[in-house]
Amino acid sequence: MKRAALVALLLSLHASRAGEVASWYGHELEGRPMANTKPFDPHRFTCAVWHVPLGSLLLVTNPQTEASVRVVVTDRGPAPWTGATIDLSEAAFRRLAALSKGHLRVKVRLIRSGHATSSHP
Repeated sequence: MKRAALVALLLSLHASRAGEVASWYGHELEGRPMANTKPFDPHRFTCAVWHVPLGSLLLVTNPQTEASVRVVVTDRGPAPWTGATIDLSEAAFRRLAALSKGHLRVKVRLIRSGHATSSHP
């Protein structure tokens, strides 16, 4: 019970965060296994984050255009040196901005928590 309460508290702290930086990854990683053990598909609406359980559903919004996309957390990332806090699949990023943008300020909101957990290395 204590563990469940701690997870709920952590999720509430991360439930709606403005000013996150999104990056994207695509075909160069297609077919490689993600943290959820399934192969990466750049055409699906997925993302990689460190602080939310795998299987969670997030709403990611571009505050400049109000465009938004729902993504499932399927992987861990982004790499620390990128400066991003969430990696979106190519398809998800394309819904928010042109791929040539590379990085984008976004707002991230937790819609539904997943059950699988993974810790930061």
